[in-house]
Amino acid sequence: MTKAERIAAILDEKKAEDIRILEIGHLTSICDYFVICSGTSDTHTRALAQAVYESFGEKRIRGAKLEGFEQGSWILMDFADVVVHIFLPETREFYGIEEFWSEGRSKTHEPVPAPRKT
Repeated sequence: MTKAERIAAILDEKKAEDIRILEIGHLTSICDYFVICSGTSDTHTRALAQAVYESFGEKRIRGAKLEGFEQGSWILMDFADVVVHIFLPETREFYGIEEFWSEGRSKTHEPVPAPRKT
């Protein structure tokens, strides 16, 4: 499982919406992957970012950068090879990152089903 897939799984666990992994390493040198998702409110976007940061933050990945946390409408987390974009739906639509990077290989994150209780 790639780092992008692990981040997508964390976001899924915290109920992020419309999670996409966009492979862009063949198009640019800024990173290999974007992980893009939406939250339902600015409180939710901050909770999503906090969950990712706690799993992949300073203790595990040096140099992680975090922008937009205070406002919560677009939170950007830069882990060098993976950049995470957490949006409010209207902000995501306005900026159209997926359309701008449409030549990237996109895949929708498929949630892993929870184990069945017997």
